[in-house]
Formats: sequence, C-alpha cells, structure tokens
Amino acid sequence: MQSLLSLLMKQTIRVAINGRLYEEDVEPRLLLSHFLRENIGLTGTHVGCVIGECGACSVLLDGKVVKSCLHLAVQADGREVTTVEGLAKNGELNPVQEAFVKNYAFQCGYCTPGMVITSYALLQRNPNPSEEEIRKALAGNLCMCTGYVQIVEAVKEAARGSK
Repeated sequence: MQSLLSLLMKQTIRVAINGRLYEEDVEPRLLLSHFLRENIGLTGTHVGCVIGECGACSVLLDGKVVKSCLHLAVQADGREVTTVEGLAKNGELNPVQEAFVKNYAFQCGYCTPGMVITSYALLQRNPNPSEEEIRKALAGNLCMCTGYVQIVEAVKEAARGSK
C-alpha cells in the first residue's frame, strides 16, 4: 500500500531551466512538457501529439534533445533543461533563431520551437553539417505546413554564421 500511496503524493523537484533554478512540488505523473508550460509559464515548448512523434515539445535535457511529452517532470530533478526561450541571451536571438526568421523557416509556427532546439543541438555537436546530416537530425520533428526547404536553409545559414 505504501508504494501506491507514494505514486499519488506530490514530490519536490529542483530543476535548472534556462539557467534559473526552480523548486516545485509536482505530481509524479506530470509530463515535463506540461510542467514547463503550466507550472513555469514557458509556453514556447509546444504540445502536439503527446506520443513523441511530432517533436514540437523538444527541449534540451542536460544538453541532449528530448521530447518533453515523453519525460516526466520528476525525471528532470537535479538536471538542466533548456527551452527555446533559453536560447536567446540578453534580448538577442540565438543565431539559429535569427536564421529561422531570416529564411521564413516557419508557416504556422507550431513546430518551430522543436525545430529550433533540434537545429541548435545539431550545430553544437556538428558546426558544419551537410544537408543530409541536417535532414537526418530533423527527422524526429514534423512540420505539416512546409516542405522543409526553408528550415534546412535556415540551419545551413546558422552553420555558416557559427564559423
């Protein structure tokens, strides 16, 4: 009975989000995507499919891209989360964000935060990716509005700017 009760009780988590430490009581079943949006108020992380297929909810967890709809908030305890809001510094967009704007790499914009996070992570580990590498990295992020041409061009431009 104790284990069932512990599943229902709130747990306190401490998580660094975009460089700021948060301590919150959460239900063990709360998804990280909902925690970010509802508890913290960071609505850049979009919730699309809630089954890990679309990538709209992509964030960085300890520097690695994860789909926040597949992670529980309690799994972020003691870790670092970066959302699309955390890429901008001192009011200046990150070069990836700038390249997405300049190349009109969005239509409705719903997938854009996940695309930006995934592109940023790619360029962190590979500052000069080929088009094939870009397309492979973005394969876990779906866009229903574009043909991905502008998105790929934005990543290429961000890569050229990071040299």
